[in-house]
Amino acid sequence: MDQIKKLLKKEPMLTVSLIAAAAALVITPPSPELLGEIDWHTLATLFMMLTVLEGFKKEQIFWPVLRLAGGIGSMPLLTAFLVFGVFFSSMFVTNDVSLIIFVPLTIILFRTGRKEHYILPVISMENIAAVRGSLLTPFGSPQNLFIFGQSGVSAGRFIRYMFPIWILSAALLIVFILVLYRKDPREGTGIGTVESYGRPDPAGKTRRYLYLALFGMIIWTIVSRTGFWPFAVLIVAVSVFMADRSLMAKTDYVLLLTFLCFFIFSSSIAANPGISAYLKGAVAHHEYAWSILLSQVISNVPAAIVLYPFAVNKGALLYGLDSAGLVSLIGSLASVINYRIYVREYPGKGAAFIRTFTLVSLAFFAVVVIPGLLISRIPL
Repeated sequence: MDQIKKLLKKEPMLTVSLIAAAAALVITPPSPELLGEIDWHTLATLFMMLTVLEGFKKEQIFWPVLRLAGGIGSMPLLTAFLVFGVFFSSMFVTNDVSLIIFVPLTIILFRTGRKEHYILPVISMENIAAVRGSLLTPFGSPQNLFIFGQSGVSAGRFIRYMFPIWILSAALLIVFILVLYRKDPREGTGIGTVESYGRPDPAGKTRRYLYLALFGMIIWTIVSRTGFWPFAVLIVAVSVFMADRSLMAKTDYVLLLTFLCFFIFSSSIAANPGISAYLKGAVAHHEYAWSILLSQVISNVPAAIVLYPFAVNKGALLYGLDSAGLVSLIGSLASVINYRIYVREYPGKGAAFIRTFTLVSLAFFAVVVIPGLLISRIPL
């Protein structure tokens, strides 16, 4: 019981989701139809992604790219490398994993070069890069994965729809980096090389190839929308278990359980005639504002699950969800992960992180919120 209490205290989103699911089941009693409404496909796909990406992290698959950072001699160029490393990698390995890869490296590099005063603004920009880079692809974030799976649009159409706000975000990140180093655009790093950081084990070469192959299969499963996805889940589970069974224990089951609880909440609410009628009238044609505001209470991934059944303009819902992480720390689960990484390295400085993060993110949000609203009026 004590361990459960510690888990719920450590994972506030899980606590919220459990309370929401329990309350919804009181409002709408469980039934076989409710189980059928749960999006098991999205849960299975998320399980595959989370499990294989644990293999990516353990086997240091991104080490050759990260090692290049130590050879960059200019602070603006190093910051651009780190920020856009997050921006581009988040399109494929999800926004939270890209932060897990690059934020610790940023802290190590800036400590080595005695540039710690830049850590907070740079990892705040990396947070923006994770949120805005990942929005381009159907598998860049859990909410994208969910909406892509539900909407039925093609991967090409999804990418084309998200491209304008994605390219605007990239350009704005460059402006933010230039502003940060406006006093000395040629400031040196004083870092040298990072040969000792995260060197992969030569014995893990076969596993690295396996995880890359499994990741390719998962992407194909998502894009093709094949009906054989249960076989893909079985292949991933068996392959990872045989290659390194310890990874199965490291999969983020808390996130999966959180998703499941919010699926139950959403399905139960949708099945209640009174609540469903209210939300359908309130959310329809106001998806952009609803998704941003609700995400500040329950984060963008749960908000996607709750609002999707009542959304008419799926594009506005998507744009709002992918902008919500710029408003506050709770707006995106990726932001919470970034916060955790920082306070582990700098205990007692959580307030400083929140101040800098909020200032930088809101400045970015102020620029992109109106273009996002205008573009989101075009149907997905």
